[in-house]
Amino acid sequence: MRYHSALAPIRTLIGALLLGLALPLVAADSDKTPAVVPEQKAPAEKFAWQDGPAEGDLGGRAKLKVPAGFRFLGASDAARLMSLMGNQPSGNEIGFVRNEKSGWAVIFEFSDVGYVKDDDKDKLDAKKLLASIKKGNEAGNEYRRKNGLDPIDVIGWHVEPRYNDKTKNLEWSVLAESRGRRIVNYNVRLLGRNGITEATLMEDFDQVDASLPAFRDLLDHFNYKTGESYSEFKAGDKISEYGLSALILGGAAAVGYKVGFFGMVLAAFKKFAKVIIAGIVALVAGIRKFFGNLFGGRRPPSDGSSTDS
Repeated sequence: MRYHSALAPIRTLIGALLLGLALPLVAADSDKTPAVVPEQKAPAEKFAWQDGPAEGDLGGRAKLKVPAGFRFLGASDAARLMSLMGNQPSGNEIGFVRNEKSGWAVIFEFSDVGYVKDDDKDKLDAKKLLASIKKGNEAGNEYRRKNGLDPIDVIGWHVEPRYNDKTKNLEWSVLAESRGRRIVNYNVRLLGRNGITEATLMEDFDQVDASLPAFRDLLDHFNYKTGESYSEFKAGDKISEYGLSALILGGAAAVGYKVGFFGMVLAAFKKFAKVIIAGIVALVAGIRKFFGNLFGGRRPPSDGSSTDS
């Protein structure tokens, strides 16, 4: 019998869910010819999808021009979909978009942390930031082992942190590995007057570089509504206590998707809902949970590969 790996491709998982289908699997019975369980309709079909071209509302704070070939979900359905995928909703979801042709998807969330000053935009030290992330990940791996999850090794930057002073967007991507599989967690933070919109790309490692141009083009169609843009800051508005480096290290409310330097790590864990590496863990855990349900409680092979029996 062939099992799917616990780290099966993300686009396969997302695609099956968004098509309203449960992935087919083979019933285990060593004495009989394996029978294929028919595909069944999933709750995803009940979601209020908007097919592009359309204008998607992102939590009342921003809007997104959804191009042809994309599908959009609003805030409540985005949270439901993340739950269906095995991720615990953060409560900050404001939208979800999927590229119908290529299969990649983006989850949008908003954190009302206030106006994030970009004073440290020229002081983003990629080397120190990575060292801090790796150190924080060591503690994370202890937790994962205790809870039966596979450890994740942070390899380095897939894309080093960079800030666009014109668009007020901060982006970065960490490259990690678990059970022999490469993982990327591509993050963009779009700074606004009252907080930040977080856009997290969900894509397989071997496809992410090819998908990045279209992902960035999609974000060019994102706009804050009047009164919410970064340039509309006024004296008296709430100012965030975090700068750009802290957003990278703490991943302010990055999904259970998604720290200064290590002296800030514990504070960041307490103040932020999730951490960037936690976002990777949650996605991996969600895939494990999803496939675990398909297997009827049986664990997939521990070596991360498909197995015949």
